[in-house]
Amino acid sequence: MPFESGRGLGTAARPSGHGGGRDLNIESATRRALLQGAAALTLTGFDALIAPSASANALRVGAPAPSATLVALDGQRIATSALLGRVVILTFWATWCGPCREELPLLSAYAAQHAADGLTVLGFALDSPEDAPEKVQAVARSLSFPVGLLANSSLPGYGRIWRIPVNFTINRAGQLIDDGWKDKDSTWTAERLERIVTPLLSHPGGGT
Repeated sequence: MPFESGRGLGTAARPSGHGGGRDLNIESATRRALLQGAAALTLTGFDALIAPSASANALRVGAPAPSATLVALDGQRIATSALLGRVVILTFWATWCGPCREELPLLSAYAAQHAADGLTVLGFALDSPEDAPEKVQAVARSLSFPVGLLANSSLPGYGRIWRIPVNFTINRAGQLIDDGWKDKDSTWTAERLERIVTPLLSHPGGGT
């Protein structure tokens, strides 16, 4: 059936007769549903595009932390499963991330200060292996903890790393203590390190 001239896009001609009123109601209801759907997409669509994957939603504070393996720049493989008995921080950064570059010296100094207390920090760089490996190496030389490229490492249980800096903290018993996805700002500060990590180092049996 041809479209009537002068009508808006997507508004088809309605046949005359007794069914016209019913068709008008159906068309109006359809248009309302489309408008409501468009409004919902406007409000939530962008967040949906950048939200972490479903596996990150399975993280639970107090539950066993998913295994993660860092492949360091020197080729060494360091798995969290081999670090039971130590407090572990997983930190994610990139050379092009300004807040990350501000956080790293603080975290490096804290890691060096507390290494003998049982703290291990693993640094995952989001830089592309093809683009700037020498930039990552330059930063890594200034840090007290091992660094590797995320692209070469493995940590499927933490979801897609969609914002940085982000950090995860694991206690001596292998339990997730701080979930960076749940923090409004998971950037390390001296106050956050003292509040979250230092108490864990004082509990030889694990701690919460």
